[in-house]
Amino acid sequence: MLAAFLGLGAVATGSAAYQSMAPTGQWFGHTLARLPSGGKRIALTYDDGPNDAHTLQLLEVLAEHSVRATFFMIGRYVRERPDIVCEVARAGHVVGNHTFTHPLLIFQSEEATRAQLLDCRAALHDAIGEHSNLFRPPFGGRRPATLRIARGLGMEPVMWNVTGYDWNAPPAVEIEKKVCRQMRGGDVILLHDGGHKAMGADRLQTVIATDLLIRRYKDQGYEFVAVDTAVSHQPSAVR
Repeated sequence: MLAAFLGLGAVATGSAAYQSMAPTGQWFGHTLARLPSGGKRIALTYDDGPNDAHTLQLLEVLAEHSVRATFFMIGRYVRERPDIVCEVARAGHVVGNHTFTHPLLIFQSEEATRAQLLDCRAALHDAIGEHSNLFRPPFGGRRPATLRIARGLGMEPVMWNVTGYDWNAPPAVEIEKKVCRQMRGGDVILLHDGGHKAMGADRLQTVIATDLLIRRYKDQGYEFVAVDTAVSHQPSAVR
């Protein structure tokens, strides 16, 4: 009996650990992981910028196709390159909070978590003024306190349901293939225009893959939208 109890405890612990990192997991509170209307709509999202020079190259591709995207930015990079952040905002894209230094928040105290979000918010405000209240936890890691703190600060947690697996800069065609295998419609795609370890991460393959994906899915009649479109019915999400 004791062995069975311990076994159940291990399963529950393992399941909780999985849910704390799974992008579509909802155990610890609702997060946006798909576009609620489903259908032929796609949201491109980019983490870990701003990044010199690939964020600006990505803006050129998005402009060529008249596509809006959502950029979740690291505060310390925002402080380093506010000019790039301004270009992203000026181009009409949505800018969200990705913490100040990109820690795994499930291991952070509540005080440290709050400071990460507020410091990134302050950096973004100094760079571009008013911006979205969208928030994405680094690595997707969150626990109940993470979401409670974010919402207490008026932020809307945003995850994803399609991963490009582009952080190690594989060839663009491989990124495209991995994304395409997961697409179901109404998808939020995770890609990266920067790297959390240092400014200057090579994201050229992601830039190329973005062009390939937009061409492929526009030809199939899909519409590309920014995440703020999906949460615009929630007054606390964007301001």
